[in-house]
Amino acid sequence: MTANAQSFPINGRFRIARGARTEAHVIECVIGDGMATGHAECVPYAHYGETVDSVIEQIAGLPPVDAQLTCDELRAIVDQSLPAGAARNAVDCALWDLAAKRSGTPVHALVCRHPPRPVETAVTLSLDSPDNMADAARGAKNRRLLKMKLCGDDLDIARMHAVAANAPDARLIVDANESWREDNLVAMMEEAAQLHVALVEQPLPAGADAKLAEIPHPVPVCADEAAHVTADLERLGRLYDVVNIKLDKTGGLTEALRMRDRARQMGFGIMVGCMVGTSLAMAPAVLLAQDADFVDLDGPLLLARDRKPALHYYGATVSPPRSALWG
Repeated sequence: MTANAQSFPINGRFRIARGARTEAHVIECVIGDGMATGHAECVPYAHYGETVDSVIEQIAGLPPVDAQLTCDELRAIVDQSLPAGAARNAVDCALWDLAAKRSGTPVHALVCRHPPRPVETAVTLSLDSPDNMADAARGAKNRRLLKMKLCGDDLDIARMHAVAANAPDARLIVDANESWREDNLVAMMEEAAQLHVALVEQPLPAGADAKLAEIPHPVPVCADEAAHVTADLERLGRLYDVVNIKLDKTGGLTEALRMRDRARQMGFGIMVGCMVGTSLAMAPAVLLAQDADFVDLDGPLLLARDRKPALHYYGATVSPPRSALWG
């Protein structure tokens, strides 16, 4: 098992409420048994206390394993040894890929109810001035689902209006990344409703979101930073309408599948999202997203270059992965 740090330049600058960056720093995990090899990618996220070095150390610190163990047995060891997060995601998804290469059975045959199909992803508009976000919305022609990043300042309403006016045929997602406040929450939600926004994502900070149980939801509210693993769902039921499932939060496809199924049982809508990474990080998430209500897997579209082989994006539609990439 190896874990290698890699960087991919972002096309321009990607900015959200917590800061901006020009590169995506990812880790590729490779697991081989001498006969077959599995690959996967994770994206360490500083907001959750992760760095490239810390994630590589977590993977390197796994106990030695017997190459004769089944992938399910290996996955059980990983689940016991690593907390939910980027490191476990990389190893878990590499094990899924290894199992597919060992058996000749593609992952989609095990996790999808029907043969996988292309899905339409949201296209993200980076946080910027209202005028610049209006330009970005105009430039996103033929994109039917736009996700705008907001930051909680006095310009957020102007940003919403600018994007809505310049993308009249698109459905809109507003992502506040925990930046709104209790004293402006109702006004922001009402403004979003008037603009026919389809979803408001994580308006209040995770853990300081009790207010969501006290106010109407004229627009469905999605938990992102507040929703990591299946065990979180019980607390979120009174607060949110939708949960955003990301492999780098759940710790891989195994837990993500459990979380999706439990969330459906509880009546949540499902969004499948991503960090900014390459096609290798998106590949297992495309399978998870087959029956999602919202798909946000545009990470590679934000990059100046993707890895090869890559997922096929046609506009904002992404096709399932081929085995040469993953699964």
